[in-house]
Amino acid sequence: MKALNIWLAVPAALALSACAVQGPASKVDAQAPAQWQAPLPHKGELPELSGWWQRQGDPLLVQLIEAAQNVSPTIASARSRIEDARAQSVASGAALLPNLNGVLTSTRMSQQQANVPSNTTSQALLQSSWEIDLFGRNRAARDAAQARLEGAQAGWHDARVSVAAETANQYFGLRACERLLDVARQDAASRAGTARLTELMAKAGFQSPANAALARASAADGNSRAVAQQALCDINVKALVALTALPEPELRARLAAGAASAALSPAQGVTVPALPAETLAQRPDVFNAEREVAASSFEVAGARAERFPRLSITGSVGRGRIHAAGENVTADTWTLGPVQMTLPLFDAGLRRAAVDAAKVRYETAVSNYRGAVRQAVREVEEALVNLDSTDQRAADAQTALEGYRVAFTATEDRYKNGMASLLELEDARRTRLAAENTVVALQRERSAAWISLYRAAGGGWTAAQ
Repeated sequence: MKALNIWLAVPAALALSACAVQGPASKVDAQAPAQWQAPLPHKGELPELSGWWQRQGDPLLVQLIEAAQNVSPTIASARSRIEDARAQSVASGAALLPNLNGVLTSTRMSQQQANVPSNTTSQALLQSSWEIDLFGRNRAARDAAQARLEGAQAGWHDARVSVAAETANQYFGLRACERLLDVARQDAASRAGTARLTELMAKAGFQSPANAALARASAADGNSRAVAQQALCDINVKALVALTALPEPELRARLAAGAASAALSPAQGVTVPALPAETLAQRPDVFNAEREVAASSFEVAGARAERFPRLSITGSVGRGRIHAAGENVTADTWTLGPVQMTLPLFDAGLRRAAVDAAKVRYETAVSNYRGAVRQAVREVEEALVNLDSTDQRAADAQTALEGYRVAFTATEDRYKNGMASLLELEDARRTRLAAENTVVALQRERSAAWISLYRAAGGGWTAAQ
């Protein structure tokens, strides 16, 4: 009769297990804006951002990004977090299933009594124990671990996007530095030529010694600028060496080989969905924050379930052998039970405090999620503003450069013919140099804005459906 009661208790417990305790909402309103405030720099279909770098027409850039991703400690840490989260998910899921162990026992017993032989009892058993998840405590732990695993997987992609963006920014920065170095060297050569001409004219009596000194000072200043610019480019190269782990001589050889075809900014832009919600759905960091909200919700449910009874069942099945007085007796054995119900009665507020703490973590996760959404919106908006600004300034900057080049050439010709002063020439030179640097800096600013938009748009990541 007792065995029958036990067997009847099992399905009853299983029926009760459907009454899982619920936590707060696992999905909350992101509070994202309805539309972008900055102008979108494109129209048309969405490109595949995951292969964006390959479509820039610069094989060296792709190679450097791949090298940096292969050696990045940030990506390695993200990968380890995935493995840790996967192990936690497996462990949490295992708690929902019965535990099965094989047991071998052997006992020899002897009594200090006449005519009572010693005997040996041996058993081979399969023992099982199972906690029936009546109120969803174990299911909540499993779901929380799964949510964090999904978030960790998205975090790995976010790390790869970050490393790609950092490497690309460093690469385009180096190419801009090289262009500025060319400008500085041309300017230094021009100043040196003017200094030589002025020195000859001063010796012939057509220029004052003061003008000759000014020309020499200008030449020295131009050479100093070129040397300083060279140092900046060398520093950029060393930064790329640290990012990619490539030997510096090899990296310099690759950079020199690709210098002729290198661009100062991406050849192909980034398309952003018209609706902010669509863009946010492509952000791995936002998805990770959203999954943390879900995990925290499940943990609240698990903490609440800790305050309800627990039901566990144990049992075993096996075969035993008794050896006594030269005789062997074998038999199959099995046990079912005990069926144990644990009811929390008094814990001095421990479980209630655990629920309160879980609620606080949930509220923090919601706040962090909405903060991540606001930050994502800000990054997209800023990149769009910068792109629009560089687009509007590009034509004016180029027009200004062409005009200042013509003005400098005319002033230089007038100076050589004695019709313009050295001060006029130096003023025209400074204006032209500033215009040259402005055009290069504007192209560099545009490349940084495209890369920022690539990163802000999620880098080609999409959530698994």
